[in-house]
Amino acid sequence: MHLQLLKGKIHRARLTGCDLHYEGSLAIDREILARAGILPFEKILVVNATNGERLETYAIPAPRGSRTFLLNGAAAHKGRPGDVVTIMAFAAVTPEEAAGFGHTTLVLDAENRIVNTVVKTLQDYE
Repeated sequence: MHLQLLKGKIHRARLTGCDLHYEGSLAIDREILARAGILPFEKILVVNATNGERLETYAIPAPRGSRTFLLNGAAAHKGRPGDVVTIMAFAAVTPEEAAGFGHTTLVLDAENRIVNTVVKTLQDYE
């Protein structure tokens, strides 16, 4: 059996653009991706706090330091520049792996700068 546990989370990012004519995905600043522990081309869940939309797509790297969050392709219909989104990636782990598994959450400000980094394991919730 495998459990789906949160691995990396980017909280309160602001969309910087939406490009309907791109093939798809969410472009994310390469530095922010790395700090959240999310790999380029990894499957992600995007939750739009502004309009309530949710979608699954994959992360693609945007230029490092750009603070870019760009919805592409059909996903561009799910948001508008300035919308506040949370991006999450999950890992499939065994119950034994889950015991020591942790996740990283980045909290961003209105300019998509990292203002807080939280790393927690399951033991932190006991």
